[in-house]
Amino acid sequence: MNPDLAGLLTPETVIEVAQTFGTPAYVYDECTLREKCRALLAMPNAFGLHVGFAMKANSSRAVLQIIASEGLGIDASSLNEARRAVSAGIAPKRIMLTTQDVPLGEDRAELERLMSQGMIYNICSKRQLELIAPFAKLATANSVDVKLSMRVSTGVGTGESATRNTGDKYSSFGIALDQLPNITQFARENGVTIRQVHCHIGSGGDPELWRANIDRILAVAEKHFPDATTVNLGGGFKEARMPDETPADIVDLGLTAKAAFEKLAERTGRRLSMAVEPGTYIVANAGHIVTTVLDKKSSGPGGFDFLVLDAGMETSTRPLLYGSRHPFYVVAPTGKLLSNEFQSNVSQLMPQVLVGRCCESGDCQTIDDQGMPVPRTMAAANPGDFIVIGGAGAYCSSMSLTGYNSYRQAPEVLLRLDGKLQLIRKRQTLEQLTQNEQSL
Repeated sequence: MNPDLAGLLTPETVIEVAQTFGTPAYVYDECTLREKCRALLAMPNAFGLHVGFAMKANSSRAVLQIIASEGLGIDASSLNEARRAVSAGIAPKRIMLTTQDVPLGEDRAELERLMSQGMIYNICSKRQLELIAPFAKLATANSVDVKLSMRVSTGVGTGESATRNTGDKYSSFGIALDQLPNITQFARENGVTIRQVHCHIGSGGDPELWRANIDRILAVAEKHFPDATTVNLGGGFKEARMPDETPADIVDLGLTAKAAFEKLAERTGRRLSMAVEPGTYIVANAGHIVTTVLDKKSSGPGGFDFLVLDAGMETSTRPLLYGSRHPFYVVAPTGKLLSNEFQSNVSQLMPQVLVGRCCESGDCQTIDDQGMPVPRTMAAANPGDFIVIGGAGAYCSSMSLTGYNSYRQAPEVLLRLDGKLQLIRKRQTLEQLTQNEQSL
């Protein structure tokens, strides 16, 4: 790892990004992306492993193409995400659609077309099952291999925050255990075969709860899904963005899963393959946001010192939504690294609050989980200095609040393996921002 920033990103590259593409700008490190994909594909397993990328974390076309080139599939959370994956050159047979939506009309026709081409449809409700059953039965009768999965809620959830818990009684995702007998009976009576059992209990939560859930979902598969050949354990692997955080040990989690799958095979003879679908783990630390300090302000005695950046909640909404923390690097226009939260030997540090330009009190990049601005210790920056927001490859660009206060979507830049920079999404123009508006 580069001792200055992360991956192949250096202070000199930060200056090049700012001079070539302007700020704010998202920068993705291709080297880190590929390393993460390969680490996941090497995850221990018993009878085969499929890794899908949760593209909601980062849906940029070039990022999808890199991940797909490493052999990963795509986990889409909407039909439009599936369409975007296909437009990026990814075959439908490498895509699974898991959605709360109920595609109707033209969307229903598109869903059936993609399923006919091999896309897996992950059924998440009784209504979804009832609507897809006639098509699935007819397709099977016509020798079309329709792949169906079913998402189950085991009643256990975990996440870095309550809003990222997707498995307990507060979550609407998946089919609850008490409803499974009736739903699986309906599937059998209507000639619907479920080939995969799926669960996802939350994002970035307790690895021990993820580990404990393996036995639960395998028991569900054994009891309710005799035709299933795959169990999808979901994603949510915790990644360490900050120095005091510990990432999930995917090798250890894989070994736990491997033992559980082997135990089931010894008892029942069923050799189920395993699937996982991480998002954050792959892209979070591959991404950075390069910003410029626009202004310095103070709220007076007993208050805070503020740095106003040209990127805020419209570029990364995670701190406002979750109280999430990202590492900050301060870089002078000369290319000198002034401070780095991963190195404790930097002198002349001071507590500062980072805010954006939006007319919104919550437009703050240093905010706690109660929604209160809090200072972070870093070099005393001045207007014209650059602040790099790390850990920004996941749920930043894809979840941005583009258009608020009419700020335009920032460009995306790829740092290639040879150290060269490639523009992979242009900065949005004001005309693009308003192109769908109609005058009176």
